[in-house]
Amino acid sequence: MRRFTILSLIILLLSGCGWSYATPPVQPALASVTQDLSFVTATVEIPIAPIPASASVQEIHRGVNFGNMLESPNEGEWGLFVQEEYFDLVREAGFDFVRLPVRWNTHAEQEWPYTIDPAFFSRVDEVVNWGVERDLTIIVDFHHYEEMAWDPWSHKDRFLGIWEQVAEHYKNHPSNVFFELLNEPNDQLNASLWNQYLVEVLEMIRETNPTRTVVIGPVNWNAYDWLSTLDVPEDEYLIVTFHYYLPFQFTHQGAEWAGEEAQKWLGTSWGSDAEKVEVVGHFDMVAEWAERKNVRILLGEFGVYGRADMEQRIRWTTFVREQAESHGFAWAYWEFGSGFGAYDPSAGVWRDGLLKALIP
Repeated sequence: MRRFTILSLIILLLSGCGWSYATPPVQPALASVTQDLSFVTATVEIPIAPIPASASVQEIHRGVNFGNMLESPNEGEWGLFVQEEYFDLVREAGFDFVRLPVRWNTHAEQEWPYTIDPAFFSRVDEVVNWGVERDLTIIVDFHHYEEMAWDPWSHKDRFLGIWEQVAEHYKNHPSNVFFELLNEPNDQLNASLWNQYLVEVLEMIRETNPTRTVVIGPVNWNAYDWLSTLDVPEDEYLIVTFHYYLPFQFTHQGAEWAGEEAQKWLGTSWGSDAEKVEVVGHFDMVAEWAERKNVRILLGEFGVYGRADMEQRIRWTTFVREQAESHGFAWAYWEFGSGFGAYDPSAGVWRDGLLKALIP
């Protein structure tokens, strides 16, 4: 059971309109509903039923991304190395899984058979085993294969060749090691191509990992409103993922990689009734789609960049996490200890407000 205010129930009964990450959000006309809800103070209890899922899929609930570590071109180039103690911190805080972004493509040969550097494989093994030893689920995510987005036709064989090695390498690992086929397909890797490629790589993985849980997501950067373009294969060991960073002007204010415009977004706030209704509408759309497809959902990334006001970051993170849980989604916060980080590696402490937003 989860406690909700009447205001929360009103919000949960409303639906918003969807947009892709590239389209600026438009606030819905909600004046007649949200003019003044401050008087509502009563609370009620309602049961939260998770989205139906195959019993074959291992349960995950609350996770965190180890971003800017193994997904940098070389580990450490973006400021962080994976430390064994991070897994203790994550476990003790109450998370049950880690999403591990890995840039396999910078550590594999360009020509067939696309051999992955054995030293890099050993390092990934070490990190994966640190998590497994602590009974954490580890999602091995193929991250930042940018050439696949720019020129998928030329890189398809290499993509398959790398996955063939990863699948063979981890075929005897325990079931709490998951695979995620590709982070945020985008650009020239359109829905038609991606639906074709993911079937081929999944069939190949199934040759050595017939019951391994595999995570797939839609194109357009795993946008929630592109799930409808995803052809979900008949496979009982799948989880479908989407990412959520809306409104983008709020979550990426001041982000250096988001261009000059992002500096103008500094000071953007979030938290009106209309903005909350929009989030609920987006998550309702995902939940309805997932129920029709009978698949489990992972909110694989969400977070607010560190240049936003901390109180605002906590407010948004709390609300999005609550909505994920109330809709029955597993979630993984972006990310552990870098620009969006819930943990401050320099000080060696959790950012208490953000941690409580995730694990109350």
